[in-house]
Amino acid sequence: MLYAILCYNSEQMVGSWTQEQDDAVMARLRVVHEALDGKLGPAIRLNPTKAATTLMKNEEPHYVIDGPYAETKEALLGFYILDVADKDEALDAARQLAVANPGGAYEIRPISLYIPGMALAET
Repeated sequence: MLYAILCYNSEQMVGSWTQEQDDAVMARLRVVHEALDGKLGPAIRLNPTKAATTLMKNEEPHYVIDGPYAETKEALLGFYILDVADKDEALDAARQLAVANPGGAYEIRPISLYIPGMALAET
């Protein structure tokens, strides 16, 4: 089954890390990534929310605003894609990531691969 692990954290806190602190977190995460060999798909670190653009689709006409739509204490800072047997295995991976990366929260969500013209994979 495919799962996304969405990574939420305080963008202010993460953005205040020194290069050495960031490198240390990335080194701890690399250990977890290597342990997930064969199960880990793309792992994405998003650029800061100030670089975001949002298309407001519930308004007519649609309009675009600078920045993220949600103004929250924690922001979506990145995500992982895993191919694991079940939710328990995805939760175990998230727990390992949580030990390596302080603060915030991980949202674990089943996903389906979507390629236009192809049937959706069963979840």
